[in-house]
Amino acid sequence: MKPVLAIVGRPNVGKSTLFNRLTRSRDAIVADFAGLTRDRHYGQGRLGRREYIVIDTGGFEPTAESGIVKEMAKQTRQAVAEADVVIFVVDARAGVSAQDHDIADYLRRLGKTCLLVANKAEGMIEGAQLAEFYELGLGEVLPVSAAHGQGVRGMLDAALDALHMPEPEEDAEPDPDAPIRLAVAGRPNVGKSTLINTWLGEERLVAFDLPGTTRDAISVPFERAGKKFELIDTAGLRRKGKVFEAVEKFSVVKTLQAIESANVVLLLLDAEQGVTEQDAHIAGFVLDAGRAVVLAVNKWDAVDAYQRELVQRSIESRLAFLKFAELHFISAIKRQGLGPLWGSIAKAHQAAMRKLPTPQLTRLLQEAVQFQQPRRSGMYRPKLRYAHQGGMNPPVIVVHGNSLDGVTDAYKRYLEGRFRKAFDLVGTPLRVEMKTARNPYADSDS
Repeated sequence: MKPVLAIVGRPNVGKSTLFNRLTRSRDAIVADFAGLTRDRHYGQGRLGRREYIVIDTGGFEPTAESGIVKEMAKQTRQAVAEADVVIFVVDARAGVSAQDHDIADYLRRLGKTCLLVANKAEGMIEGAQLAEFYELGLGEVLPVSAAHGQGVRGMLDAALDALHMPEPEEDAEPDPDAPIRLAVAGRPNVGKSTLINTWLGEERLVAFDLPGTTRDAISVPFERAGKKFELIDTAGLRRKGKVFEAVEKFSVVKTLQAIESANVVLLLLDAEQGVTEQDAHIAGFVLDAGRAVVLAVNKWDAVDAYQRELVQRSIESRLAFLKFAELHFISAIKRQGLGPLWGSIAKAHQAAMRKLPTPQLTRLLQEAVQFQQPRRSGMYRPKLRYAHQGGMNPPVIVVHGNSLDGVTDAYKRYLEGRFRKAFDLVGTPLRVEMKTARNPYADSDS
């Protein structure tokens, strides 16, 4: 599982700037579910081969008793509870405040791994100007400048080293007999628990839930029609004696980790509410993670013809980037439409793990170029020579040639469509990468 880093601190100390620096983007997954007046932001980052999840929070006032400040403090406490390492950010130029002391007292009582980071420290002399922060009692002060990137790499190294996590190994060849790891993802109250309970009630259970922590997704191995699956639950599935009880608890971290560890993601939508911004965020994360996906609209029995049309239009517009995924309309509570889901799940998994022979890929590439050549880029037209498979889950096709930097995104989509149709790659993302041959005269003095 990816480690989780939570950024906390009082307002205006540069938490969001540090978040953007750690995720190398301005994008975030937002927990915008009902009842909260301030959101937590979630993003992904990578340092070498080590990956992590970052949580950005609003200004933290642990002693707040009412209003929006109290709700923000509630959000921050949830982020800290989900985190493996807490990054406590203070303002190096403003000095220590009473609010910093309150936050430090709260963090010390929790006993979690915590890094004290003094932001906006560019140009400061370490030691004298940062000495006052040692009175917070959280150990060494790490000076950084989130805006300029100074000290951020060292801080990140310290955060990940504190977890004593080994360097991830190279991906092994997938085992064809391994069970399909299936994650059921979606917003709160969309019906994940009902669907999971229906499955577990209908199918013969092969094993009970495997041990997990409060943040880890719980996996439930089971078998259907001779095929082994491993359900990675994001709905808070728990065992109560010999009865499985599904509790609809929403944890963004649990959802992100479950998606990362799955082969196939079943993204559940709510027919009564249509496609929300949060649905689109989760779908985008599935796509970024490269996971095979099946879409299912739950509570289809509870809406009329007009609402059904609205839902279908919202899927076409807001989830257009998942048009390769198969779509099902179901009712988990009435057990309608559940059978065909399994066929789509198996098909998506097969497509994600499909082997693509180099001769066939190269022939398809040459046929595609003959049908439609790429546009010229400057003085030269890109020359696409051959292609080979660069990975599975998702399938990656690497195209070799000359001047490939000039290949447009539109042409890549054209190639993707040709490859997808030829190999019947339904339900899985497909990545087409360009690799330009090195110019042997590039280093020549002449």
